[in-house]
Amino acid sequence: MRRLLIGLVLIIALGAGALFTGLADPLVERQVKAALVDAGIGEVRAGCMAERMTKRLTIGQLLNLRRAMAPLEGEPAEGYGLGELVKRLDRVDDSETVGVLTSSAGLCAIGIG
Repeated sequence: MRRLLIGLVLIIALGAGALFTGLADPLVERQVKAALVDAGIGEVRAGCMAERMTKRLTIGQLLNLRRAMAPLEGEPAEGYGLGELVKRLDRVDDSETVGVLTSSAGLCAIGIG
């Protein structure tokens, strides 16, 4: 029992360490990119946006963004594109997150992101 408890503490400590040292960034970036691609944004632009967003937003902000952008009843779940994405931004209650998302979309669209 003691070994199990020590093992769990070590796993939790390693996981927290990975988040605070940036080792989890590639995983988070892949998840953000996948969510953007699911929303209908092209692969290259989604990759550019995900890289910028994960560098500029906290994990908490990204999670809140994901929750706020989730489809409500009657809204498409996938493939809705940038227009619907912008409409859903009204539900995001964080101006920094909205600023990073929109600037990333704009800069990546014109190729200087």
